[in-house]
Amino acid sequence: MKRVILLTLVLIINLVADDNKTAQQKLDPVYKLELDKYPKFSTELILKNGKKIKFSSVKSMMNFYFHPEKYPKYGVKSRTEIDKMFVRDYITGKKIDAKDAFYIFGSKLIGPHGDDLIPLSSKTQVELFMKRYGGSKVLRIDKFTFGLIKYLDM
Repeated sequence: MKRVILLTLVLIINLVADDNKTAQQKLDPVYKLELDKYPKFSTELILKNGKKIKFSSVKSMMNFYFHPEKYPKYGVKSRTEIDKMFVRDYITGKKIDAKDAFYIFGSKLIGPHGDDLIPLSSKTQVELFMKRYGGSKVLRIDKFTFGLIKYLDM
């Protein structure tokens, strides 16, 4: 009887621990927003060890990218541990490599946590987006700086 009770307790503890892990994975690491609420803005980092970290937006992912040490819970000490980054084309919803995307700065569109960079997969998508939402610049990810990301957070 004691053994059954002990096994039941161990099972309950494991289930609670799994639920907590799942709940934590549903939140953006930087802004603590629910990821499911913002599918058009969702992004993802894949580490060299295969672990995936999801974010609510480009701005959030880049905050993490520039200073992963601020988020010790995720075990990333340096951006050299990051293998790939993915974003979603805002118009089509298609997942694309972050290096291939065009990013709109200064549009009328507001992201999950205020001003953000809006990813698009092609120059045609950029033209369509800018006709509807405006924008002051088109950037590529290699031009991002931490200063730009902080500016978007103001």
